[in-house]
Amino acid sequence: MSRAGKYPIEIKAGVTAEMTATALNIKGPKGSLSVRLDTKNAPLVVVKIEGAQITVTPKDADDKASRAMWGTMARNIKQAMDGVTVGFEKAMGMKGVGFKAAVKGKDLVLVAGYSHDVVMPIPEGLTVEIGATPTEFVIKGIDKNMVGQFADKVRKVRKPEPYKGKGIFYKNEKIRRKEGKKK
Repeated sequence: MSRAGKYPIEIKAGVTAEMTATALNIKGPKGSLSVRLDTKNAPLVVVKIEGAQITVTPKDADDKASRAMWGTMARNIKQAMDGVTVGFEKAMGMKGVGFKAAVKGKDLVLVAGYSHDVVMPIPEGLTVEIGATPTEFVIKGIDKNMVGQFADKVRKVRKPEPYKGKGIFYKNEKIRRKEGKKK
């Protein structure tokens, strides 16, 4: 039994939801997102818009794949609803001598201890804001998956190392530190 799927999803004020044959289109004040409904073979869940609510039910309650997709689809629709109204963000930081981030045009430029600057194009639909210091920045967007994927790509430029803690990290991330070499 899916605890996430059994609750209806409220359509918030200022948001419109529209069903097509293969997707649920959600439009809000921050933009619009589309949630794919079908799978490769056949739809495993039934999505219905009833008044100001969206309900998701499994097509076959005894099918394991259908029950698994039930909660997943409900969460995807809820995230799209939250994205077009509030949006998502990932706060990141950098630690190291000379480390800094800057936004130049549509590119994020990272100085992360290499002999060259790392230039990363910012995907369409995302924004990057530099914080109070050049070692802090925030990735913002309406699609939670896209925000998370880009943040992960940025973090992989220089992962935090355990001895000095240098690198690029999420703000809420706890970096496990190791004791250095004994003399």
